[in-house]
Amino acid sequence: MNRQSKWSKPIYDLKGLIMVEIVSSTQEAIAGIFDGAIIMLGGFGGCGTAFNLQAAITERGVTNLTVICNNLGDCIELAKAKRIRKAILGFPVVPGEPSPLVDGYNSGEVEIEIVSAGILTERIRAHAAGLAGFYTRVGVGTIFAKGKEVRVFDGQEFIFERALGADFALIKGYKGDRVGNLIYRKVARNNNPIMGMAAKFTIAEVEEIVDAGELDPQLVVTPGIFVDRMVKVEKRVHWFRW
Repeated sequence: MNRQSKWSKPIYDLKGLIMVEIVSSTQEAIAGIFDGAIIMLGGFGGCGTAFNLQAAITERGVTNLTVICNNLGDCIELAKAKRIRKAILGFPVVPGEPSPLVDGYNSGEVEIEIVSAGILTERIRAHAAGLAGFYTRVGVGTIFAKGKEVRVFDGQEFIFERALGADFALIKGYKGDRVGNLIYRKVARNNNPIMGMAAKFTIAEVEEIVDAGELDPQLVVTPGIFVDRMVKVEKRVHWFRW
């Protein structure tokens, strides 16, 4: 059965299965996102990123957000609009481009936590799996170990990394069906599936919505149980030079 949340009421089909809430606009899709929310943003350098949902958040004026994403390219809409209070990500820049995050950090308006891409992904996956965190050798003896618990296993030091969850996940799928199942297009899949599993409420923008049963079940990566709300959007290509 699909997850229920305080932001939406489940919709039932004739067979009594809980279906995803499908809305007609991005503003409806982001209803319930509040100032100060923690939001996961799928994508990798803007590939597979829900830019339409980010634009809707900017238009609504939601601010003081904590965002969790791979890099600047995945939160650029919110960063440019100065909606971000804290960013947890792999790197806050895009080569050759100005960085609103770095500017905000230098002015004291934005807090940045740098996390290596693999550790970031595993911290999100750990939360989705119900784990408090994990021990890793990645970062041992570096600045990334500062303030973290250290334990010795088999004569080697490991640092403890806390799991990462969020209030909301904004993910981008290629196609979705009316019970919330999602498929992705090639590398645009990236970290969208695990983010969709690690948030209290998951919102998906897709390019096409089809009837239940039309998607090849072997191609479904995100089962509908993890998707709370879905909206169809026009395909949008983002260019970083502005």
